[in-house]
Amino acid sequence: MIDWDKWRKQFPVTEKYIYLNHAGVAPLPLCVHQAMGYFLDDATDNGAVNSKRWEATAERCRANAAKLINGDVDEIAFMKNTSQGIIIAANGIDWREGDNVVTTAVEFPANVYPWWSLKRLGVETRMVPERDRRIHIEDIEAAIDERTRCVTISHVEFASGFRNDIAAIGDICRKRGLWFVVDAIQSVGAIDLDVKASKVDILAADGHKWLLAPEGAAIFYCAKEKQDALINTNVGWAGVVNPRDFLSYDFTPQPAATRFEEGSYNSVGLYGLNAAIELLLEVGIPNIERRILDLTDRLIEGLRSKNYRLLTPPGESERSGIVVFESNRHTSTDLVERLRSENVIGAERGGVRLSPHFYNSEAEIDQVLALLP
Repeated sequence: MIDWDKWRKQFPVTEKYIYLNHAGVAPLPLCVHQAMGYFLDDATDNGAVNSKRWEATAERCRANAAKLINGDVDEIAFMKNTSQGIIIAANGIDWREGDNVVTTAVEFPANVYPWWSLKRLGVETRMVPERDRRIHIEDIEAAIDERTRCVTISHVEFASGFRNDIAAIGDICRKRGLWFVVDAIQSVGAIDLDVKASKVDILAADGHKWLLAPEGAAIFYCAKEKQDALINTNVGWAGVVNPRDFLSYDFTPQPAATRFEEGSYNSVGLYGLNAAIELLLEVGIPNIERRILDLTDRLIEGLRSKNYRLLTPPGESERSGIVVFESNRHTSTDLVERLRSENVIGAERGGVRLSPHFYNSEAEIDQVLALLP
């Protein structure tokens, strides 16, 4: 039996708010605050004297990130956000005029605009619509033809909470020889994700949502067997072999995903990201996923009992940490503002979107339900 109250103490935000917006920007746990504070104190007091320690922390973070998604250490790079990772993927595929990429019509813009920008190369973006708030795999398959080069999709859709079956989509892509790119910002840290089992080629996820880390510190995964095939359009000094040998110019790329890192790290962000991932690994992602689904189960049951209309698909394998709902009698804006006035933090995303994490409690869920008219 897990003592959830023990972990709850890591989150001072609970003293003031019922925070249910982890699909937006998450509050930082104490361990992340402390790790970032340690770096700031060190950099303030010592400048870069201890920079080797900073590098060692970055490498620990890389190893922990690999463990989190079942990748290998040499398949992980650090980015400033999810968008940067998707941009590297979109611009790095060796496109030919007339090619196309398949995505959905309900992606967050970070997974739309980089692909739309390929129109300049004659590449079409095919956007599969959702039906009954779900993305159907047969619709994705129907959009694929002999000129499709890539399928890109969110593991969890931000506006509905629908969890795509990325293992099934990965199988389709592998059989057809397509690139498979996953925006995992709404799942990593909350949902068990195995890049190997799901045959993911590229994954990107910023730290500021379910990973409980600061903004501007993101993980990027590129499968080893795909690294040479992905054209690096953002080559910087840090992406080549012997990057510290500054005047011996050698354009040979790093033999790892680090080839996609352009320059200096956001070191304070990586201190925070590492502490956050270590916390999640200690609690255990399967435990976290089960806890989140239990809390969202409780929320869904309560919403139904009060006659709210659930917009999130309710199937066990379809759900995530996101619950979206609406009322026939009250606007979503009014409901979000009403909750906010009672220090309940959610968001409006085509309905009221609530997204609890593992440290939230059953009592908080019940309190929110009691506040809803």
